Amino acid sequence: MQKPKIVVLGAGLGGTIAAYEIQDAVKGRADVMMVSDTETYSFIPSNPWVAVRWRKPEAIQVHLPPIFAKKKIGFTAIGAKRLHATEKRLELNDGTSVNYDYLVICTGPELAFDEIEGFGPHGGHTVSVCKTDHASMAADAFDRFVENPGPIVVGAVQGASCYGPAYEFALILDTELRRRKIRDKVPMTFVTAEPYVGHLGLDGVGDTKGLLESKLRDRHIKWITNARVAKVEAGMMHVEEIAEGGAVAKTHDLPFCYSMMLPAFRGVAAVRDIPGLTNPRGFILIDKHQRNPVFPEIFSLGVCVAIPPTGPTNVPVGVPKTGFMIESMVTATAANLSSILDGKEPTAEATWNAVCLADFGDGGIAFVAQPQIPPRNVNWAASGKWVHFAKIGFEKYFLRKVRKGESEPFYEKLAMQVMGIEKLRH
Repeated sequence: MQKPKIVVLGAGLGGTIAAYEIQDAVKGRADVMMVSDTETYSFIPSNPWVAVRWRKPEAIQVHLPPIFAKKKIGFTAIGAKRLHATEKRLELNDGTSVNYDYLVICTGPELAFDEIEGFGPHGGHTVSVCKTDHASMAADAFDRFVENPGPIVVGAVQGASCYGPAYEFALILDTELRRRKIRDKVPMTFVTAEPYVGHLGLDGVGDTKGLLESKLRDRHIKWITNARVAKVEAGMMHVEEIAEGGAVAKTHDLPFCYSMMLPAFRGVAAVRDIPGLTNPRGFILIDKHQRNPVFPEIFSLGVCVAIPPTGPTNVPVGVPKTGFMIESMVTATAANLSSILDGKEPTAEATWNAVCLADFGDGGIAFVAQPQIPPRNVNWAASGKWVHFAKIGFEKYFLRKVRKGESEPFYEKLAMQVMGIEKLRH
């Protein structure tokens, strides 16, 4: 009798760990296969360091095929062209197809640079830290910038949903410029769609508003909130400050010599516009068991899942999917697939707890939100030099996990239990 086939689509932070954990959970009762568009895993949280040459790209990357072979997980890097959900079939970029019994979508997002004129690293006037190759390009641009410094604009545009890296990069740039003794030549402005500094798409966590406002003020970084970027030209960003009701309250023409703005996300083309599977932005619709209601054989986790915003804002603000939240989705998905293979209904629910470390080069801010979406049982934020060292430790630990093909070593589980941070609801 042929074993059921579980296909994991996307080898990013969520997908790579999901493949490992699902393989461990099914214990040979199903064949597991990874469909990726690259053989290389990149640790995205370290991209801001790559952009100022605190890391080389290869230091945060892992070659995946040998690890998947050792784990006896199928692997292809041809990439998916289109999901044919009613046929339980993935069409690949070379015209071949992979059939599945169960599909776990972990594609991450498509970066919507094209939604703003002149925006983005390819043909636009801003750099990006969303991908490691983007961060390498940003590092080249930064090398040119320090030869002839001037104003910097950093932030996140309308519809963005991942704000932590914008604050990280602004403060990392400040740290690096001070080390080079040219900070005095660089006026900096932080531009964000958030209704206030420290909102983070989460309506704040603990006192992130006070902590981040204080950091920006201490570092002489001005800010503009409720901001909508209308257009980017070479050396000039046109920003509209939006009042309640959508009217333009104020306009800003911001000159810059270097700018990194995080884009809005949308679902990738391979899964977009499939009735019942995605919302209008192409994000995957799931229930509390990570399962699509229309196609129950399809699960999804990570940045590609649809999560409604925490509340109305003057400018569209998305909800971030942080690393630990994604790992909780992974654990729930693996447990539910195991139950289904046993002929049972899925019962595991991810906690969606958020644990985040935002590094500023010489310090940082950490926050814990349980759950990520308010109201919360735990809601705190703290700052200090320890965060910088904790982020370095987390990078080394997570890359080791990927290289060893482990999802959750016992000491991680133990540490989280000690802190009272659970992946599954009880």
